[in-house]
Amino acid sequence: MEQNSQPKWEAKVSAKLTRASPDQVWAIYTDFFNFHKWFPTLATCYGVHGTNGELGCIRFSSGFSISSRGSAGSGGFSEKWAKERLIAIDHINRSLSYEIVESNIGFNSYVSTVKIVDDGGDGCVIEWSFTVDPVEGWQLDDMKKLYEKGLQGLTKRIEDTL
Repeated sequence: MEQNSQPKWEAKVSAKLTRASPDQVWAIYTDFFNFHKWFPTLATCYGVHGTNGELGCIRFSSGFSISSRGSAGSGGFSEKWAKERLIAIDHINRSLSYEIVESNIGFNSYVSTVKIVDDGGDGCVIEWSFTVDPVEGWQLDDMKKLYEKGLQGLTKRIEDTL
């Protein structure tokens, strides 16, 4: 009961890409069922409901760094998974939002929004924000650092590939 009365955590991280256009990066994000190709810590990602990239579709993602505190017996990391539903998509402003509908991660009432912003040159900026109920055993800064690290890996992979 006490945890529900705490304000939600909100944060935003961003990363600049100099060799990828907004349209190239937007195509990666709207391929909602294949995000594991770009996000280094995801082992798998695939569709479980609906049409890829369309409002209401749901993906299953699993990996080892999406966990709130993923240790399992003998000090190792257990694989964590989430089912995420696409709840908003705006192709003109290159923005999408998704929510976790089921997971073993430990995030409650989780919504994330990604926006691809044209930087006026040859590149773009990825803005990734999230809102979540406080996560037991964590601080908001811990979670923000996890997102920063993930976004850095993503942008490196995109720039190295494109």
